[in-house]
Amino acid sequence: MEKKCLSSLTLEQLAAVLKEMGQPSFRAKQIFHWIHQKLATDFAAMTDQPKKLLAQLEENWYIAAPVIERRQQAKDGTVKYLLRMADGNCIETVVMRYNYGNTVCVSTQVGCRMGCRFCASTQAGRVRNLEAGEIAAEIYTAQRDIGERISHIVLMGIGEPLDNYENVLDFLHIISSPDGVNIGMRNISLSTCGLVPGIGRLAQENLQLTLSVSLHAPFNDIRSGMMPVNNAYPLEKLMPAVRSYQETTGRRVSFEYSMVRGVNDSDACARKLAQLIRGMGAHVNLIPINPVDGSPYSASDAENVRRFQKLLTDLGVNATVRRRLGSEISAACGQLRREEMQEKENSKCD
Repeated sequence: MEKKCLSSLTLEQLAAVLKEMGQPSFRAKQIFHWIHQKLATDFAAMTDQPKKLLAQLEENWYIAAPVIERRQQAKDGTVKYLLRMADGNCIETVVMRYNYGNTVCVSTQVGCRMGCRFCASTQAGRVRNLEAGEIAAEIYTAQRDIGERISHIVLMGIGEPLDNYENVLDFLHIISSPDGVNIGMRNISLSTCGLVPGIGRLAQENLQLTLSVSLHAPFNDIRSGMMPVNNAYPLEKLMPAVRSYQETTGRRVSFEYSMVRGVNDSDACARKLAQLIRGMGAHVNLIPINPVDGSPYSASDAENVRRFQKLLTDLGVNATVRRRLGSEISAACGQLRREEMQEKENSKCD
């Protein structure tokens, strides 16, 4: 029988499993503490648990504990990890240091099927979803490595979070639990390329996280050329869903806008963007894209980005330019994983 991931269970789910095993209810909180607060990766570390119980758990369950395959650190303190999961697949995780604390950018899938033209994560497609415990383990691995607490999370790594909805939801409950590392929902941002049904479902959860929408273009023809998801959920469907999310949750939404030279950085795009989000009080995060091999896109120059930002500001939009962290390492999302896959393919040919 294939082992299942114990660290993917919420406290309530863990309690139910242990109850079926005939264990008293207090065991669930103890074991949850070991995994999600003390960051144990081995059942043998749980010294206050009966050996018979630990043997039963060892036989049927495992604790997600990815191995650091590669580690790159930039001069600004940004650390990028290539993590190898138990099945051999690799994902990426990034720690970014800010004056308010350490933020970790986590992956939610191995690969991605959204097909965004400017993203390295999607070039090899989606392999599988990550389980809740595997996503949490990205944070625990980074925290152990840097020896500092992670205080903020962005779900903006490899994968589309709303394409892995159930596992991501369990992860959010696990990571924000007072019985775990207790990272509050207000310190968590979830990024989506615009899966409208998922946005609707998430709104009904009424979580106090920040929804960040990868918009990248205010016209359907441009956005569809950059992001195939727009063919299924064009702006006429996406924007009402985002406004409804904001009204339901009372949480301000942010928009990510990757600046691509000659594609979405015109004055007309800035004016249309301002019109599209008028009245939302939303924040626009302008992102100079990182170069990706095989992509036809290149980044807008700094002067053009500043002009675009000023035009948005003049039109009443709160717009900032994302600070480029870790610029001298494999910065583009999915790039480190892609390099590892290419090296593996090349070694087969040698």
